[in-house]
Amino acid sequence: MAAIHSGQYHETMNLGFPEMAFLFVLALLIFGPKKLPEIGRQIGRALNEFKRASNEFKSQIESEINQLDLENQRQTILPPASPLPESIASASPTEPAREPELSPAAKAPDA
Repeated sequence: MAAIHSGQYHETMNLGFPEMAFLFVLALLIFGPKKLPEIGRQIGRALNEFKRASNEFKSQIESEINQLDLENQRQTILPPASPLPESIASASPTEPAREPELSPAAKAPDA
């Protein structure tokens, strides 16, 4: 069975010498020999400006990433705090854990 194409161009665009020559002649006919060098310079300037802006953007992103890496390296993990002496966790295994003492007024009467 034959594959049916929808008319879309799926291959990569590859311009050879004949295509480039045709585009140059077409541009020469449309713009004329006096305007063509000026248009070429304008296109060159635009491409140069785009390249400069993309390099600037790339360097800005890289500097931000480097700054974030430095901030992450500066952060240190603090050691755990020492337990309070009154806590149950600090009681030694040989000593029984002490219950907190209540004042006589706080104790409920045995009935």
